[in-house]
Amino acid sequence: MFGKAEVTVLEQQSVPGGNAGSFEFGGMRVDFGSHRLHPATAPHIMSDVQQLLGDDLLDRPRHGRIGLRGRWIHFPLKPADLMLKLDPAFALGSLRDMLSKPFRKGGSEASFGDVLMASLGPTICESFYFPYAVKMWGYTAYQLSAIQAKRRVSASSFTKLIAKVMKSVPGFKPPGAGRFFYPRHGFGQISEAYANEATRLGADIRYGAKVTSLTPPASAADSWVVRLDSASGSEHLEADYVWSTIPIGVLAKLVSEGVPAPVHEAAAAIQSRAMILIYLDLPTSQFTEYDAHYFPSANMRITRLSEPKNYSDLRTPADRTVLCAELPCSMTDDVWSMDDAALGALVAKDLATAGVPLPVRPVAVHAKRLRQAYPIYNIGYERWFGVLDSWVETLPRLLSYGRQGLFAHDNTHHALAMAYAATECLEPSGFRRDKWARYREEFEKHVVED
Repeated sequence: MFGKAEVTVLEQQSVPGGNAGSFEFGGMRVDFGSHRLHPATAPHIMSDVQQLLGDDLLDRPRHGRIGLRGRWIHFPLKPADLMLKLDPAFALGSLRDMLSKPFRKGGSEASFGDVLMASLGPTICESFYFPYAVKMWGYTAYQLSAIQAKRRVSASSFTKLIAKVMKSVPGFKPPGAGRFFYPRHGFGQISEAYANEATRLGADIRYGAKVTSLTPPASAADSWVVRLDSASGSEHLEADYVWSTIPIGVLAKLVSEGVPAPVHEAAAAIQSRAMILIYLDLPTSQFTEYDAHYFPSANMRITRLSEPKNYSDLRTPADRTVLCAELPCSMTDDVWSMDDAALGALVAKDLATAGVPLPVRPVAVHAKRLRQAYPIYNIGYERWFGVLDSWVETLPRLLSYGRQGLFAHDNTHHALAMAYAATECLEPSGFRRDKWARYREEFEKHVVED
């Protein structure tokens, strides 16, 4: 391990964590969407989180539901719930598709739609995955890369789907199944704990610092020059190593010299899905008992609704709760420019359509806009990412990593694994690119945990 290093962290926001952070609204700590720490977190990382948070790291049962063809199905999926509540036509269609799978003709697996149609059949695809894909990523299932299915859909076959359902059955239930970890004071408490520990160990964390340009070293003896703006004005820092977790396309625009034209072309071509998070402050103790609702239906704009109070099991404030609706979109869509009141009305209309209308009028609505919420794996994206990724590898002593840096659909525990792996590659002799390459191969196997 690298014995001692002087570390300066530049964070554009006023608090750590980025989209994994938390903030105050409606007298509560709320997150940037729905976040959980999955039990699949590597043991050595989980041990650190538990040590940093102590009793504030809660072990909570998952208790969500999916609105599917006018019925509510528990999520994670449960056998009894599926038998009693699933739309009979959907159940029969899915059974038919499962039994006919061996007789279906194999075809191209060029797209998300091809992969899922071949493995799951039309009933599940056309009622759930295909409309959800359009809402989530803005493309039809057949315009998305097959990699989208392999990296984003954990139940991408009937075998995997059955295995997922059986995880809720005693005797088949693996450790941690149907549960998650969540900090008592919001998901951002994890990032804050790491930041506090880093500061204690000597790291210089500068908030409100926006990087404006990066100048590569002219020779092995030179340093990187990092220019930034902050409340105190413009300044520059010199660094032996630059580790970046910003979107890889943005990184290409920040490097001030020597960037080839194909890299600029790739940075312009690679796409991310934006999202509006719409928070409703309700003057009632609880909206429902569920932590999250999922809405795959095409007749609604929002994809998920979470109730932070149910994640942390907080009883305060006793007379109010906050809902967070997730609305994936493009920054060119009409919703991107809507004011808070109009967005609140949109959520209220969608919830009424889903059969779960708001019990009272919100006393306040607040929207947060994320410009890069999800990477879009449309067909051909690999070419653009490959150009950017290969170019980054040529830059001396620069590492692009994390969800945004590697353009990955990953959970928090995956992002933490990347950070821990990066530190293990930094040795007294320098950064071990060969060791990092082996870790990258492991990262390619990550599949998002729902």
